[in-house]
Amino acid sequence: MNHLESSFTGKNNFWRYAVMFITVFLVSNSIGAIPLFVAAIFKSLSDPGMLSGLASHPNELSLLGLSSNIILAMMLFPFIAGLVAFVLLVKPLNGRRLRVIINGTSRIRWNHFFISALVWLILSFAYLFFYLKAEPENFTLSNTSISLIGLSLVSLVFIPFQAAFEEVLFRGYLMQGFSALVRNRWFPLIMTSILFGFMHALNPEVKEYGFITMMPQYIVFGLIFGIATIFDDGIETAMGAHAANNIFLCIMVTNQSSALQTEAIYTQLKVYPWTEFAGLLVSGVLFIFILSKIFKWKGLSLLFKNISV
Repeated sequence: MNHLESSFTGKNNFWRYAVMFITVFLVSNSIGAIPLFVAAIFKSLSDPGMLSGLASHPNELSLLGLSSNIILAMMLFPFIAGLVAFVLLVKPLNGRRLRVIINGTSRIRWNHFFISALVWLILSFAYLFFYLKAEPENFTLSNTSISLIGLSLVSLVFIPFQAAFEEVLFRGYLMQGFSALVRNRWFPLIMTSILFGFMHALNPEVKEYGFITMMPQYIVFGLIFGIATIFDDGIETAMGAHAANNIFLCIMVTNQSSALQTEAIYTQLKVYPWTEFAGLLVSGVLFIFILSKIFKWKGLSLLFKNISV
């Protein structure tokens, strides 16, 4: 075991984690917002009323007059800025390199990333296929144009950075930090999953369907990725599944309350959050089971095994 045990080789004072989070937040929301800011300024030169409209409806980025693919890239850029800030800070702040945050070793297991992504994609396609068969009237075929090529390129290039940023921060950095604090595995798993859920509290889905309705989905996502991280002794599988999930949603299916508005192939007309929650639970269990067979993971008892220094 290396991933959680490696946290004891670094510096884990509380203030270091506070500085990291504050800095990453400021960078992602300042430097990361520069492309959107510049686009808004240029658009306002020809349309002065655009800024007031954008201030009233901050999620209506179509007011910028840009293609949805360019807007998607600009929305994902803050995650790249945040990831760069994290990489630059983690060594001087915590005495650990990025590869140690990923799995506690000097080697990134790319095969785990891609296998995990493939398994999640297969499960996602299966879920969408059965949903389309069960309730075809709830979906419209919205886009079969050449614009899907641009959407696919933007998604494949930018989404992995967004997923890597969140996984490095939660299943990597924070999970190691909590492990150094309590020296077990279940507490970091639960805490990072809850914090992961809270990080998405401002998503438009939460505004549309309610905090109590949507939080279980985000927290369960965190639990699935966290369990995979503990069993696999690193975050590569979590990064792969996370990236695959968001790429799939960007390209294949969207809805009016989705956080990432894209010209996807299908538009879901009505979202049933608790149906989606049940589907996530089934997919998550199958995901963990399949990967446990592929990678020969140990049993559930590992979750409750203390971390030895």
